[in-house]
Amino acid sequence: MELELKRDAIHCFETVADVTICQEETQEAIVPDACPDILRIVEVCGQACLTGKQAREGMATVSGMVRASVLYLPETGGCLRHMELSVPFTCQVEAPGLTSQGTILADPRLRWAEARVLNPRKILLRVDLAVEIRACQPCERTICQGVEAAEEHGIRQLQEEQTTDQIVAVQEKPFTFTDGVDLGLSEGGELLSLRGEPSCEESRLIGSKLIFKGSVELHALLRDADGTLRTARESMPFSQIIEVPGAGEDAECEVRVVLTDLNAPAIGTTVGSAEVTLELLAQAVVRSQRPVTMLQDIYSTGWMLEVQTEEHTMRQVVDQSIRPQSVREILETTTLVRNAIDGWLSLGEIRQSREGDQMILSAEVLITALYLDDGEELQSIQRTVQTDCRLDCPVQAVCQCWCTAPGELAVVPAAGGLEVRFTLEFHCLCLAERRQAAISSARLGEERAKPDGTQPSVVLRMAAPGERLWDIAKAYGTTTEEITQANELEEGCLPTGRMLLIPRVR
Repeated sequence: MELELKRDAIHCFETVADVTICQEETQEAIVPDACPDILRIVEVCGQACLTGKQAREGMATVSGMVRASVLYLPETGGCLRHMELSVPFTCQVEAPGLTSQGTILADPRLRWAEARVLNPRKILLRVDLAVEIRACQPCERTICQGVEAAEEHGIRQLQEEQTTDQIVAVQEKPFTFTDGVDLGLSEGGELLSLRGEPSCEESRLIGSKLIFKGSVELHALLRDADGTLRTARESMPFSQIIEVPGAGEDAECEVRVVLTDLNAPAIGTTVGSAEVTLELLAQAVVRSQRPVTMLQDIYSTGWMLEVQTEEHTMRQVVDQSIRPQSVREILETTTLVRNAIDGWLSLGEIRQSREGDQMILSAEVLITALYLDDGEELQSIQRTVQTDCRLDCPVQAVCQCWCTAPGELAVVPAAGGLEVRFTLEFHCLCLAERRQAAISSARLGEERAKPDGTQPSVVLRMAAPGERLWDIAKAYGTTTEEITQANELEEGCLPTGRMLLIPRVR
């Protein structure tokens, strides 16, 4: 006869893929008729935007667009010119267990971009992307808590109270906002490039509402009417709400905001105060600690049992922190630097390695700087640096990490080149995982044989090392209470090196 078991249904999300895809795209482009012939390309400024995501059976697909501003010097001489290009991209990753009901979280980043002159009217543009992709699949886990009407068949059950960390909600919210931005350009000035870096600075749950705040840092490269190059920065703050029912206010929230589109005055136009429209996508992951009662073992004092078990993955947070790393580098140049014009960072892949119980996180950062040399010629320099972060993380734990570069990149002339300084923040979440077996089903078998005069009603034996009172009671079809009473033991105490009386149930 099958025993009726009490079951606990846990609704959560499982991460079925968490990878960073690095890929390159190329595109040939003709110089527009309105632009002069190209003499030399100085640099390419770019912005990666997320345009689409799709979850299907075992596969996650992400698409987007790189908007690039190619800065160049014309053959006819004169000041810096530019041309605007768009490069589409699509990347895929295998995600076993993912279905169309899953959710894809994505964050595309432009690692670097370069352009090569094929002829004065034609260029080859190359862009290299790092696209973080995380696929979350909704699922229902069923854990057996105990046996219904356990006393009816003399059922004894061993239960354990545990907690497990799980993803209880994955929510998204697209939003748009427009604001006026004063770039300080007078008549005759020109906007050469514009980039936006969104960040979420605060998030918390109040009831069923997830409130998050942040800003988009706009970074513009400008040329004034007199030909002077300079940069301008403006911050566009935002505040939004996402409905997250049933999570609880003690849940932990991770919100990342990515740019899907940036609409501003056409690059190259003369602007004073400009209206900028940002299209963004907020991606929220909500985690919660949940209590779980697990039925680890059962037996009957009157019947033999046939049981089956299954393993469940239990997770505990061992580290959740933001770890800032200060970076200072010297970019060596072949000529004297007269003036630093602009600089920006591009974040690449984050690699993980181990040294015992320590996790080493290594972030790839590409530094780009524009400067005027001693001949007043505009030059560009790039350097890839690796920034490491160490944290304690047990071997059985997994680590999720992403990086941000808050604040400004400081670029100043120095002996031999340019000195750059910035702060890189590692956002770390370490989860210890362990597999825990629990009863999944049980049925009554044959009746236990009772003492009939040929079998002793009391057995003398000594507890083996590591043996529990539960194990002894189960082996002889008795109860822990009977053994405790017969040997006058304190509750929960099993002495070593002492003979025990094991009464058998009649």
